[in-house]
Amino acid sequence: MNDEASPQKKKPTKLRTVGWRELVDLPHLGLTGVPAKIDTGARTSSLHATVLEEFERDGERFVRFAVDFGPHNERHICEAIHIDMRGITSSNGETQERMIIKTPLKIGTLTFRAEISLADRSDMRFPMLIGRSSLRRRFAVDSGHSWLQTPGGKPDKGQIP
Repeated sequence: MNDEASPQKKKPTKLRTVGWRELVDLPHLGLTGVPAKIDTGARTSSLHATVLEEFERDGERFVRFAVDFGPHNERHICEAIHIDMRGITSSNGETQERMIIKTPLKIGTLTFRAEISLADRSDMRFPMLIGRSSLRRRFAVDSGHSWLQTPGGKPDKGQIP
């Protein structure tokens, strides 16, 4: 067989492993240690936020929003470039129009830009959900463990706190 005619095989990328829950950072938003559920069934990542205001700065659309989380439900006011409005189908099957932002996301030691929808997740256990678009080509998921990429986190079998 002619070597030139055979397709090039891509070298497999070494994926990092995440558990079903991790603590993540959104450094440009000033958020650290955000509890996140890893969900390969969701396409887009989602952050619990209350939209406060849309505005323009230097010709770009921005959104100012409040994020409440932590043991004392602290409020953090954040700003990010508003890149899109999309219909997102939630876990209950309803489609909602949501604002999409793009911002760096840090999981373990890896930081990358992620698209994140802003949604009311007040009824959810985790203020953030990491969807498969953020995981693709970066992480493999071990659904039987938690905190595998959480610095100082002690990997455990996934018991809900």
